[in-house]
Amino acid sequence: MFQENTSDNCLNITKSTEDGAFQKSGHSARILSPEEAEKLAKDRVLVSEFKQLKLEKEAQKNWDLFYKRNSTNFFKDRHWTTREFEELKGCREKNTLYSTERCKVFQCDLTKDDLLKNIPADSVDVVTLIFVLSAIHPDKMHLVLKNIYKVLKPGKCVLFRDYGLYDHAMLRFKSGSKLGENFYVRQDGTRSYFFTEEFLSQLFKAEGYEQVVNEYVQRETVNRKEDLRVPRVFLQSKFQKPFSKAQVLAD
Repeated sequence: MFQENTSDNCLNITKSTEDGAFQKSGHSARILSPEEAEKLAKDRVLVSEFKQLKLEKEAQKNWDLFYKRNSTNFFKDRHWTTREFEELKGCREKNTLYSTERCKVFQCDLTKDDLLKNIPADSVDVVTLIFVLSAIHPDKMHLVLKNIYKVLKPGKCVLFRDYGLYDHAMLRFKSGSKLGENFYVRQDGTRSYFFTEEFLSQLFKAEGYEQVVNEYVQRETVNRKEDLRVPRVFLQSKFQKPFSKAQVLAD
């Protein structure tokens, strides 16, 4: 494995000797091939407003069915999480202090269920939003961040990773799947948004967060059996809840 750092565009390249795949991170979006650019340019027809309203109304049902169908073959060990987010290393180890009296598990809709009903204000050390926001309508994403902000401790971070602009999954959508800019619907009714660095930064900053890290991760997934190389693009970020002026003066 090797890494190359270039100061001009803040690009890091990592190459795996096992399968020849590479990963690079930086602020530059993936460059499309002429064929890919033409395909996206032609895809201008949006799903009807009636169907879009129906998809929004049935969003929870569609995701419930998705998890029911894929309960045994979809989820994998996300070993990369502790590699990419050092804040999670301590969480991965078995903690002898774990207790059902101290840990509370609950289900909620982050766009409308107030987290303060289950979690005290300013009490959370770290929040992970890993492939969460992309499933939510862009018009409601700010509600999720506003909700989280209330329970996150000042000085602590939201760790984010999700689909990035021009990911392979975005390019695979057929005509008639587009809901809006960078927003698509799958055949099963679940939806996916593909983030740009600028959109995500504005989204978090509008709710009072400070940007720590925000960059594209481009990774080539290799299937040696079928001789396929698939370009994956993710956005990986950290946004911090700032200290109040009173807290800063007290320190």
